[in-house]
Amino acid sequence: MKKVYANADEALDGLLKDGMFIAAGGFGLCGIPELLIDALVRNGVKDLTIASNNCGVDGFGLGKLLDTRQIKKMISSYVGENAEFMRQYLSGELELEFNPQGTLAERMRAGGAGIPGFYTKTGVGTVIAEGKDVKNFDGQDYILERGIVADLSIVKGWKADDTGNVIFRKTARNFNPPAAMCGKVCVVEVEEIVERGALDPDNIHLPGIYVHRIIQGEHEKRIEQRTTRKREEA
Repeated sequence: MKKVYANADEALDGLLKDGMFIAAGGFGLCGIPELLIDALVRNGVKDLTIASNNCGVDGFGLGKLLDTRQIKKMISSYVGENAEFMRQYLSGELELEFNPQGTLAERMRAGGAGIPGFYTKTGVGTVIAEGKDVKNFDGQDYILERGIVADLSIVKGWKADDTGNVIFRKTARNFNPPAAMCGKVCVVEVEEIVERGALDPDNIHLPGIYVHRIIQGEHEKRIEQRTTRKREEA
């Protein structure tokens, strides 16, 4: 089975349709599938529901899809760095389903593992719990959260081999593995594709069984919040 494709447009060919559900990896601007997002913009697919920890920033990452009005609904944890996101949400142009970060990650992981739902204490007694089933275990209330199964997963890795085994680097490992697992089809972009057998099996974070298509490319890796301190005088 061929998994390596020449570029993002080829890797997404035949997979996209209006109204589809996409799970996107990344944490802030770290480990986001920049090339695949750009390909979505070029394709023009619209009315998307996207599950991702956040929605990029203005003009970068998933924020590009906000600029082109291709996103209908976001399932996210943190959206505080995107002014256009706030504008669209407050004006009623964008639907938003808030999820605590751990809950969102577990919803993705559960969907990928074939688990339809799970109970958690996170969100009990808040707006997060509204409309959800509540059960009491050992004297404490828990709410039911449904596993996420997406039509397509787009994720960013560090290294992969041609069978789809992937290694993520540092913070990029937070949401990319569960996002990859929950997609019916998973497309991964990486910085380097290595020969089969070059990766230490103990260091593989995402087994190739979850990965359908792979591309290699150059990435901007923009810094979301740059913090510096003044140079000390000698």
